[in-house]
Amino acid sequence: MNPPGNAVQRSPVPLDAAQRGGGPFIWRFNLYHRATHALVMLSFFLLAATGLPLRFSCAPWAQPWMRLLGGVEMAGLLHRIGAVITFGYFGAHLGYALRALLRAPDRKRLLWGPDSIVPQPQDFVDFYRQLRWFFGLGPRPRFGRFSYMEKFDYFAVFWGVAIIGSSGLLLWFPQFFARWLPGWIFNVATVVHGEEAILAASFIFTIHFFNVHLRPEKFPLDAVMFTGRATLRYMEEEHPLIVQGIQQRLAEAVVKRSSPDAPAPMPSHRQSLWAALLGFLALGVGITLVGMMLWSLLC
Repeated sequence: MNPPGNAVQRSPVPLDAAQRGGGPFIWRFNLYHRATHALVMLSFFLLAATGLPLRFSCAPWAQPWMRLLGGVEMAGLLHRIGAVITFGYFGAHLGYALRALLRAPDRKRLLWGPDSIVPQPQDFVDFYRQLRWFFGLGPRPRFGRFSYMEKFDYFAVFWGVAIIGSSGLLLWFPQFFARWLPGWIFNVATVVHGEEAILAASFIFTIHFFNVHLRPEKFPLDAVMFTGRATLRYMEEEHPLIVQGIQQRLAEAVVKRSSPDAPAPMPSHRQSLWAALLGFLALGVGITLVGMMLWSLLC
């Protein structure tokens, strides 16, 4: 039996796709996950917004954009602040992942199976089935706690921090690293840093945005990472392989402190409003930056 107040119905077509069905609600992400995602967003937007006018200095928008940022020196300072935030959340997450691994009652379940974020052979099967589903040649694949798309997004951060971060450090402290490295390595770092950053921004602001917010079943917004919670119907459609375990917990009391899979209170109107504002702001900024990059192709 669902907890009182947890299955209150809202509008049949909510703005937030994670509220489809109206309830009951389940915690999907805890506070740490949401805070880390917020830092990833903040740092990435800072890095992209301050790096693009340097990379595309010939574009007609580059100089006005740089003035809007406060000039070259201010843009450089903001870029380095974004880098510091990036290294900070990345280091903290490595510690969080190691702690979770050491404290896990079942490490095999953490690293393998429907609850794991580690890529598995099943993810390649799901990718193939997804392609077939796109063309009406088969049923939609059934995902566990994380789909292959979410796993790709997750591990892309590791790749990005390794490539963009290491090359950025070389360019940030050239005199220090020049004690041990040849001069040509800094030219390579300049090219790698810029091209990988463009690749990352293009992917995030197009593929990631589409998968998370703009595909038909999620349009115009999926705010689950902002509120931390989703409805049972959302989980049944997006992550059906873990729904059985969730259903077994629906009789438990609603908990206000986020605990994945536990019954959650419905997001308040204020929480939903803030989630929508943050989500649409991120979409707007990302689409604007993509437009600026496409405009730069005319240089």
